[in-house]
Amino acid sequence: MLHARTICLAALVCLPALASAAADDGQVIIHFDAVDTGKPMASFTDQGVVFALSHQPTTSRAVGRVMFFPHLKTPRKGLLNAMATESIPVDVRFPKPVSSVTLVLWGSIGSTALAEAYDKDDKVVDRASRDKVPERTGPEQPIPSFELTVKAPAITSVRFSGAPPGGYLVCDEVRFTPLPE
Repeated sequence: MLHARTICLAALVCLPALASAAADDGQVIIHFDAVDTGKPMASFTDQGVVFALSHQPTTSRAVGRVMFFPHLKTPRKGLLNAMATESIPVDVRFPKPVSSVTLVLWGSIGSTALAEAYDKDDKVVDRASRDKVPERTGPEQPIPSFELTVKAPAITSVRFSGAPPGGYLVCDEVRFTPLPE
């Protein structure tokens, strides 16, 4: 148990260094640690990147929302679809085309994960997926995070999905590489 805590502590200490290294590679990093959790909103914008549902609900007259959710057992927060009875993909729209996008995700038991990259014509240009999100090994453990990366010459948006109704798939970090000016 002590060994696992030491590894977790070392990983948390190294996260800022890893983020700095990614930024040095020309990547832009968005994380949601400073936002309020549990407050549904139509969309969220950070550094010109807009996060919103890909479409409005089809099974109810409710207004579609996204919201932030705490990553239990850690200080991290993530963005998810706030519709409890209908799983609607979340769109991540970039102000200018990018060449690579990495989503750091975590999800509920039984969730899959799919990230699709779109070009300016809304055509899918790359996909990354997992048939099953990682599960924690005990109730004292945080839900494991994982990454999905998509690459293409000019990505204008990415859509992530995979949670069943009543489940969740949460994005707690987005890293992307803008195209050169």
